[in-house]
Amino acid sequence: MAVARRSGQERIPPHPDIQTIGLQQVLEALVDPVRRQIVSELYAARQDLACGTIDLPVSKSTATHHFHVLREAGLIRQYYAGTSRMNALRRDEIDEAFPGLLRALVARRDRE
Repeated sequence: MAVARRSGQERIPPHPDIQTIGLQQVLEALVDPVRRQIVSELYAARQDLACGTIDLPVSKSTATHHFHVLREAGLIRQYYAGTSRMNALRRDEIDEAFPGLLRALVARRDRE
């Protein structure tokens, strides 16, 4: 039996169009402190990070859930680089749709 090869495109999870995302959905995603930590670390890194490189105070399966919520809310883009699932903050798109939101979120977290 032949093994079907998966194209790289099949390994990229679906991402919502930023124009279809409402402020309510974004704010609901950011209400959780773990998700705010993920967004803040991606913002500070200014580069894409693998899921495992962000030190989170939750189990791997719970972290996967948090990344999923952020992706569905349009805040991050995920893709694979080899076996690592990479995360990119959709900074430019979010700044255009919700000006100042990310900057305010990170500034607030820095003060806490």
